[in-house]
Amino acid sequence: MAAAAAHLPAGAIFDPTAGGAGTLPRSWARHFERAPDRTALADERGRALSYGALDAASRRAAGRLHGAGLRAGDRVLVSAAASFDLVVAHVACLRLGLVVVPANTAYRAAELAHLVGDARPRAAICDDAERDEALRAADLALRTLTPALALPDAAPPALDAAPPEAPALIGYTSGTTGRPKGAVLSHANLLASAESLRIAWRWSPDDRLVLALPLFHMHGLGVGLHGTLHAGATAVLVPQFHPDAVARAILRCEATLFFGVPTMYHRLLEFGNAGALRALRLCVSGSAALPADQHAAIEHACGQRILERYGMTETVMLVSNPVDGERRPGTVGLPLPGVEVRLAGSPPQIEVRGPNVFAGYWQRTDANAEAFTPDGWFRTGDLGELDAAGYLRITGRAKELIISGGYNVYPREVEDALRAHPGVADAAVVGTPSPEWGEVVTAYLEGPAPPDLAALRAFLIDRLAPYKQPRLVHAVGALPRNALGKVQKHRLRGGRITDEQ
Repeated sequence: MAAAAAHLPAGAIFDPTAGGAGTLPRSWARHFERAPDRTALADERGRALSYGALDAASRRAAGRLHGAGLRAGDRVLVSAAASFDLVVAHVACLRLGLVVVPANTAYRAAELAHLVGDARPRAAICDDAERDEALRAADLALRTLTPALALPDAAPPALDAAPPEAPALIGYTSGTTGRPKGAVLSHANLLASAESLRIAWRWSPDDRLVLALPLFHMHGLGVGLHGTLHAGATAVLVPQFHPDAVARAILRCEATLFFGVPTMYHRLLEFGNAGALRALRLCVSGSAALPADQHAAIEHACGQRILERYGMTETVMLVSNPVDGERRPGTVGLPLPGVEVRLAGSPPQIEVRGPNVFAGYWQRTDANAEAFTPDGWFRTGDLGELDAAGYLRITGRAKELIISGGYNVYPREVEDALRAHPGVADAAVVGTPSPEWGEVVTAYLEGPAPPDLAALRAFLIDRLAPYKQPRLVHAVGALPRNALGKVQKHRLRGGRITDEQ
């Protein structure tokens, strides 16, 4: 599938090294040097941080981290809400050559313990006392810090020196079996995706992005923040999404871009704030499919044709509807510059390759052998089809992943937690379509006395992040199974068991 005609302006050439920069920190350094007075970060309260100030602050932060004994290649777990301090710390980590391990701020002790045990970070940056305690309990030797990095000042070493092939980020993602595994993204991977989006979305230093997405998620971090700083543009941070806050930020900061998940667009419509989107040049939706009726409702409310795209933790962005061209609701568009996409197998599964695609999972030889084809294409686990014009449509998932509110939920992890309840003999978790959430986590429970939804969520409060907890619960006499005893999840629908085999 050729992307050049759809995404490349006349005369443009895609260079995954971004003109020789090779890494995101080196790309950012260009803006630090050439445009130190340009605003890098802003918020709706009027605070701002210039590129020159971001350079100085991240150098100071890198010196503190280096003085604390952290060296290139060390992992640093980061779990904090969006803030200027968090961005400075993140930029400092990458400039120093540290490997960032983002962690959802909703994670509970068991979830954090898995990340600590698997990635073995030497330090953690956290903004919550309860999570801080859980992290230290998972590893007594782990040094925990706040995003402000309250450490003694020290001279930093040479910065921006990590080679393109060095790991920059380990993003944990769910698969079909086992616990979440870490996708190792190199500096080159992150830069290639940012450069591809800069070209395809016509991202320029004049753009101001309202960034209400969390910075522990690839959508907010790998696309929103990294893309903004690579383009030399401005990110307007909205730490907690609320339709009123987004509308205020758009108007007060004269924003040009907004990136969101379908749940955000649903809330903007619900609260009557969708009209604020009219002032923007581009609205992007991702992490889950945007229902066709929401496409139409947004366009009716503000005239915006939402641009949908498709990406993964392992690849950052892959496919996008075009900025200059037809945006087809129900599709994720055409491959971005540098990305190759093919369909293979029956049913057809989406396979990809390109400079943005990771090389493998952290210390998971078994998973890597399954994830890549013999000729080097990454198996996404998603099923797809192409229309006559080459637009890609996601038709399902070969894996049992649920995407709720833009977050990935792995059913087995939820099922294991449910089975710990004394009233649950067995459990099956599936996704139920929702216009607000994309999908809602739905549990089918068999047992002597299955709990109701309120009791179940109270039981799970210390076991699972809220977004992983079931929003719908159905008690069944027995889960449907095949002759081998395997639960037939395709027969669970609408609170009942169908007769399909």
